[in-house]
Formats: sequence, C-alpha cells, structure tokens
Amino acid sequence: MFESVQTLIAEHADLQEQLADPAVHQDPARSKKINRRYAELSKIIAAHTRWLQSQEDLEAAREMAKEDDDFAAEIPSIEEGLAENQEKLRRLLIPRDPDDARDVIMEIKGGEGGAESALFAADLLRMYMHYAESKGWKTEMLEADHSDLGGYKNVQVAIKSNATDPSQGVWAHLKYEGGVHRVQRVPATESQGRIHTSTTGVLVFPEVDEPEEVEINQNDLKIDVYRSSGPGGQSVNTTDSAVRITHLPTGITVAMQNEKSQLQNREAGMRVLRARLLAHQQEQIDAAASDARKSQIRTMDRSERIRTYNFPENRVADHRTGYKSYNLDAVMNGAMEPIIQSAISADEEARLAEIGDNS
Repeated sequence: MFESVQTLIAEHADLQEQLADPAVHQDPARSKKINRRYAELSKIIAAHTRWLQSQEDLEAAREMAKEDDDFAAEIPSIEEGLAENQEKLRRLLIPRDPDDARDVIMEIKGGEGGAESALFAADLLRMYMHYAESKGWKTEMLEADHSDLGGYKNVQVAIKSNATDPSQGVWAHLKYEGGVHRVQRVPATESQGRIHTSTTGVLVFPEVDEPEEVEINQNDLKIDVYRSSGPGGQSVNTTDSAVRITHLPTGITVAMQNEKSQLQNREAGMRVLRARLLAHQQEQIDAAASDARKSQIRTMDRSERIRTYNFPENRVADHRTGYKSYNLDAVMNGAMEPIIQSAISADEEARLAEIGDNS
C-alpha cells in the first residue's frame, strides 16, 4: 500500500501547479474538483512526512543508544509513535468513496406506527439539523408533508458544507444514516403509558455538483402539475403550483409542493431527481461489478433496520457496529459524532480487511 505514496506525491505536485494557474479558477466546477483532491492528498502527504520522520528518529535513537543509555530509554516511545503514524497513514491510503466530499439530500419518511412514526420523523429531522449546525453545515428545507399532530409524513432537506477536505464532507458522515430507524417510547397519543415500537425511514443521496454530471433527456420526463395541499400560504389550493416529475426509464418519481411557485417546485424537483439518478447509477455500477466492494456499514437495502432509540432507557444502539450508549437525550439534540464515527471506523476496518485479503 505504501508504495503508492510516490504516485500520490507526484499527483499532489501536479495539482499544486494547476491551482497556481489563474485559468483554472475561471471554471468553478473544475477548481472545486481540484481543490477537493488537493486537500485529500495534502493529508496523505503530511502523514507520510510524519511517518518518514518517525523512522529517521528511531534510526538515530538506536545509533546513539550504542553510546548513551539515555537514548535507549527513549526507543520504546519512539517505536510507539512510529506505529501510530504508520497506522494513520495506512488508513488515509484506504481508497475513498469518490462522493465523500459531496453535499447530500436527505429524505425522512414515516413508516410503521402511523402518527407516532410521523412525530419521530420530526424528531429525527431536528436531530440532523442540530448535528449539521454543530458541524457548521447549512440546511435547506426542500419539501415537507406535515401530519395532523405536527410530525412529518415525508420531509426532504438539503445539507451543505463548504469543506474542501473529502473526509469532512457531508456525504462522508451522513451516508451511513440510510435505513430504518426504530423508536421505542410512550407516544404522545398513548393514554395508558404503554411503550410502543414504531419505525421511520431515512434515505440519503449525494447531491449533484453540476447539472451536467447527470444527463437527463427531457423526453424521458413526465411532468404533472396539481394544486398544493396543507400549509403554505394563500396560494395553497388556489393555483397549480405543485409538481410531480417522473423519470420514465427508471420509474423514479419526485413530487414537490413546498414553494408557492410552480417554477421553484420544478427546480427543487429536478435537483432531487438528479441526486436520485446519481445514486441509481452507482447502484447499477456496483451490481454489474461482481467483485465490487460492498460496504458492510452502508447498504442500499433501504429496509434494513440500522438503529434503535429506546427512550425509557435513554439508550441508542446501532445494530451494524454494535455501538451503544445511554445518552439518547443528548443524541436527539445533535450529539451524533460518536455514533457516526463508529460507522466510519467499522467501514474502514472492512476496507482494510479487503485490502489485506487481496494483497
């Protein structure tokens, strides 16, 4: 694995030259792509430098220890530091998901449990909003279908970051959240204090940076307009502002009515459609390559139960990584980093194991 560093060093130097060219910055999409890759490689180069320095320090300490016992006493700590730096470099050299730097579109849908499921969808949205705020990310509500008690039958939100480092991208952190989230608690509608179990579904899609990334033939689209329903102002139920877009080749359908303008709802719908088509294309690529790596943590199976939130015990448990904690109240207020890091670590371990098997 470490032999590949020289190739990456050369690529890093080439990107540095490109970023020094004013012409590159005339093309925002190209500049963004180069900056992302440069930031990713910069971390690898820095880790490689630390690893080489640790090796030099160890060699020097061993040489000087022949004449001075004080240097011999330092060798164990230097060896430990070398091992740590080697492990950090090894993890950075794991092939990254090419979408890690992307922003995401998240959809939260009510599942089993009726009104309680819709209420928990609102709780999950609030949790993700607080987590995004803690990371300095921006959020934008795209669509919201409210339930009678103040929850959501379906809600879609875009989450954006300005980070150039792929490891700090929104997709790098939230791609593991897709699946079924189970809640165990006494619903607000329960008069006898009985604990109920409900489920809510979460879908996460990497957002397309530029519309040209996903080619869409307008003849492949069926676009219907209809009157909005529910909260939304004076235009609701008076104009045909809601939009439903169906991509005929794949059958993917997106409906938008959050905005008062038909044009705005159409733009938001196309934005979500591009993200879903990008995910659909990746699913096809993974399915076509029989030897393609399939993450043991992030699965395309949207029916998989990934996590349980037990309110009576103040417990949250991730069924993929084995992570468990008794601070559910804090988690629901956005303190999600330990859970997400457990998924990232488990995914890295699976990638490392695969590299070992193939070496």
